[in-house]
Amino acid sequence: MTEAKLAEIPRKETAPLGRIMVALDASEYADRALAEALRVIDPADGVITGIHAYAAQLHDRRFRQMEGGLPERYLEEQEMNHQREVHDDLITHGLDIISDSYHDVADKVCKDADREYKRLSPEGKNYACVVKAIDEGDYDLVAMGALGLGLVAGSSIGSVCERVVRRASTDVLVIRDANKAIGEGPIVVAIDGSARSFGSLKTAFQLAARTGAEIHAVAAYDPYYHYVAFNKIAGVLSEEAGKVFRFKEQEQLHEELIDEGIAKIYQSHLDIAKQIADEEDIPLYCELLEGKPWRAVTDYLAKTNASLLLLGRTGVHADDALDIGGNAENLLRQSPCHIWLGLREHVPELDVIAENTISWSKEAEDKLARAPEFARGIAKKAVIRYAHERGHTFITANFVEEIAAKLMPPCRAGRQAAENNPIQWSDEAQALIDALDGDAALHAKLRAEKRARRVGADIVLPTHVTQFLDDAIAKPTLTWTAEALARMSRTPEEVRHLTKARVEAMALDRKLTEITLEVAEEGIAEAKGAMCTHMQKGGHTKFPEAED
Repeated sequence: MTEAKLAEIPRKETAPLGRIMVALDASEYADRALAEALRVIDPADGVITGIHAYAAQLHDRRFRQMEGGLPERYLEEQEMNHQREVHDDLITHGLDIISDSYHDVADKVCKDADREYKRLSPEGKNYACVVKAIDEGDYDLVAMGALGLGLVAGSSIGSVCERVVRRASTDVLVIRDANKAIGEGPIVVAIDGSARSFGSLKTAFQLAARTGAEIHAVAAYDPYYHYVAFNKIAGVLSEEAGKVFRFKEQEQLHEELIDEGIAKIYQSHLDIAKQIADEEDIPLYCELLEGKPWRAVTDYLAKTNASLLLLGRTGVHADDALDIGGNAENLLRQSPCHIWLGLREHVPELDVIAENTISWSKEAEDKLARAPEFARGIAKKAVIRYAHERGHTFITANFVEEIAAKLMPPCRAGRQAAENNPIQWSDEAQALIDALDGDAALHAKLRAEKRARRVGADIVLPTHVTQFLDDAIAKPTLTWTAEALARMSRTPEEVRHLTKARVEAMALDRKLTEITLEVAEEGIAEAKGAMCTHMQKGGHTKFPEAED
């Protein structure tokens, strides 16, 4: 999609869901798309428009191209002319009849639901006709199957669906499970702090009201990527280049920012989502996930048996020319449940107020500019939110330093000492890595080491490796009891996600599938012990007793 075209996409703050287009092809996925459209449409005066495109000219051109390859009995002029007439009848009438039959079925379904139905049967390339109809209409949503009649074993997304998603100027609901209804499992919203992620949350509120589903909000960040990247860079830098690049300082900065700072920033996105939900008196369960974002979200969807995932089609790092974000694209292919890719935007009131009332000193802007480029935007948002909460209207360099200190972990010396000591590997963990090849082995090894260090382990175990192996290796899933989650919520916020990771690592090591209160207590006790040991070795991490 061109930059000019993207600029024309409306920035919607409201989503009435009164006009929904459904792509029809008589597949079970399209049938489910129609059924879900009827469930989520505005109950007052919503209208369903069915669309089925048929490429008559394409079929006619293909037939002309194939004439020379027909069996010999068809190559006499009289017979060929007869076959052309038969084929012309199919093109001019047959395809139109097929489209009408699709519409007749959909029309009856809508009438049974007491819903108005309209028909579109354009001629042309399927995806292009759908996109043109979207641009020329005034639709709130397009619903379509991830796959159609051309599906084969192993298919994840059809070409028509993918092309429409990339070009549509409205929200798109993609049906990924023909047998599942929205509401049969939780509705999950992926939050990354962008206006579109909060817009997706507002849409989820509407859908939950119409389907009775509970809503979960998740935010995912990857603390492993930069550890792998920096180690790869270190392997190719000369000693002189390493000094110019100031590799160790850069590595330490990224380690601190990734390990603690970005985790807190993404947690703040969830806190704002919870605040938005509380303002509308809507229950919302929030969870911070770590790992490759699309993979972490996919695992969460499977673990919770979610029925729908909502997220912005582009996210917090999008530029004007981007048609779909990397995580959105992967989730479009890999999500185990339906996926709603949204363009609707919502800017939380706090951010609106802060952006319009807070100004920056030149020194503060220079200080922020020294943050890594990939994190600069979210770091700025964190500073603005802290300033607004404390009543500041002018941000100084000292204030930026104060907030940076809160986002950075206090145990710098302890971490550096730990990173300088090579971590040991168990034979079982090393065997898992040895089964991989090339870069896959190196990436898994580095991520596993990082994982082990993050949970305070002295040796890399198989449980630290399994989540980074290829998809072909089954990964156990864990569920938490309500009592265990409540206990975890009482641990200090600054170490909560690390403690939770340790508890889960312990549970996986014991081949457990459920974390009970007793398991959580034992894991928390282990985490406290590991942190005390860390402090004795020179670290400064505190783990005060949580109040009961």
